[in-house]
Formats: sequence, C-alpha cells, structure tokens
Amino acid sequence: MADLLGSILSSMERPPQVGDQESRRKEEEQGARLKKMQEHEKRQKVEFRKRMEKEVSDFIQDSTQTKKKFDTMGKIERSILHDVVEVAGLTSFSFGEDEESRYVMILRREFAPSDEELDAYRKGEAWDPVKAEEKKSAEGAAQREAEADALRAPTKLTQPQITRTNTAT
Repeated sequence: MADLLGSILSSMERPPQVGDQESRRKEEEQGARLKKMQEHEKRQKVEFRKRMEKEVSDFIQDSTQTKKKFDTMGKIERSILHDVVEVAGLTSFSFGEDEESRYVMILRREFAPSDEELDAYRKGEAWDPVKAEEKKSAEGAAQREAEADALRAPTKLTQPQITRTNTAT
C-alpha cells in the first residue's frame, strides 16, 4: 500500500510556489526589456546611417569641399560611416589617439592625402601644406649637403695586408 501511495504522490505535480512564479515573471520582464533595448539600438543605428548618408550626399554635391572632418564617435558609428563612404565611392580615414577621441575624415578620391598629410593627422596635428613643403625642401637640402660632404671628403683606401707564415722548417 505504501508503494501505491508513493507512486501516486510522485506522479503528481507540485503546486507552483510563489517564488517560482515571481522569478519567472522577472525573467520575462528582463527579456522584454532586453528586446526593447535591442530594437531601440537598431532604430538608432538605422537613423544614424540615414543621417550619415545625407551628410555624405551633401558633401558629394558640394564640389568646393575636398575633405570633411566628422565629430568624434564610437567604434560602431565609425564603422557605419566608413561603410557609407565606401558605397559612395569616397575615401575615409579614422584618426585619434584613443577610443574617445577618434574621428573620421572623408575625402574625394581625386584629392587623396599624401603620406606626410596622413602622418600629421595621425599625430593629431593640423596639416599645413606650406609648412610641409618648407620641411621637405629643408630635408632635401640637408641630404644634398650630406652627399656633397661625402664626395668632398678624401677616402682612404687601404690594401689588405697578406702575411705569409712559413710552415716549412
């Protein structure tokens, strides 16, 4: 008889406890909040992409601009902007020391920056073409002077000395 009663009791479901219902309700609420936040982030990304597409389109329409510097933005926003710029057929670069200070600069392909200009932007400096030309000419003059000094200086050639050792004794 005890076995029959034990099998009946074990096959029955336990009544739901208040703690289980409450934890299940909290999980559902948390899942709903997470889904709502994900949808909000997705909408923000779509809106940001549309705004960037408009700004890039305005840049393309304005033929007086050769480059445009955007404000600092996060990694995801920068990647979206790089994608929009690539689709538009332009060139883009990210500059800045750390994540909080990184920004994107877009340029027309026909006005691609020189290596010196890119180095200046990477260092966080403003690009000055006149200053860069002066620096380049000064470096060229220094190199020419070094080459002239090398030609003027007498070169001393020495012949290697061969020593013979007498092994026959």
